[in-house]
Amino acid sequence: MKKLVAKSRACRSEDEEREFWATHSPLDFFDLGKARRARFPNLKPSLKSISIRLPEDMLDELKILANKRDVPYQSLAKMYLACGIQAERRRLAEDAEDLAAFQERACEPDLPAEKVVKGLKRRGKI
Repeated sequence: MKKLVAKSRACRSEDEEREFWATHSPLDFFDLGKARRARFPNLKPSLKSISIRLPEDMLDELKILANKRDVPYQSLAKMYLACGIQAERRRLAEDAEDLAAFQERACEPDLPAEKVVKGLKRRGKI
């Protein structure tokens, strides 16, 4: 690992610094052994405003439920959306697993039902 301090302070202008970084990588000066995981406990996720049209009765029901929970109705709507998205992602992952298992078994030979039943009877399973 090279020492960054001596070279970076030797740059007298932005042009010199630009030339230096054009031929060097910052990774040459980065020591992973000294790296620490950063934590940002006060960092809030960025939010984007959207407009959504809801039936009035649905919005009224949402406001009633939010009032019962003592939370703003928009926060409750975000909670419901987050739960729905998480559930859908779980379902999609399960579907992908099912499809992979189905594709694995697609190569297995077909067995007539009669053969399966006879085999089970022979083994005393039915």
